[in-house]
Amino acid sequence: WDNADFSRGVGTTFYQEFPTLNTAKPPFVRDVEAKVRRYLRSSYSAAWTLKITWEKAPAYAARTDTRRTITYQAVLTTDGFRSYVLMLYQEGGMRWDYTRLAATNVLIGYT
Repeated sequence: WDNADFSRGVGTTFYQEFPTLNTAKPPFVRDVEAKVRRYLRSSYSAAWTLKITWEKAPAYAARTDTRRTITYQAVLTTDGFRSYVLMLYQEGGMRWDYTRLAATNVLIGYT
């Protein structure tokens, strides 16, 4: 991740928590469980999930260009023993001009 800049009133960040230890699981949590199972080829049942969304976030410093934005999500989930993060990017959603960022060795994701 790089620095997003919401100081110009463009873009927003929001989150939604899904505590599911003793409750029925909404479709979003069932989808997260299915992704974890598919990617890791293991059983998984979420006890808690948090979805954080950065929508139309401009790169720092926003004063340079607020039209080039990015929309992405981080989904944190745990069964109480194992924890996972899913990084989700909107198709065609990375519109930051990487040549204007402080670091030019840009990657999407993490290592």
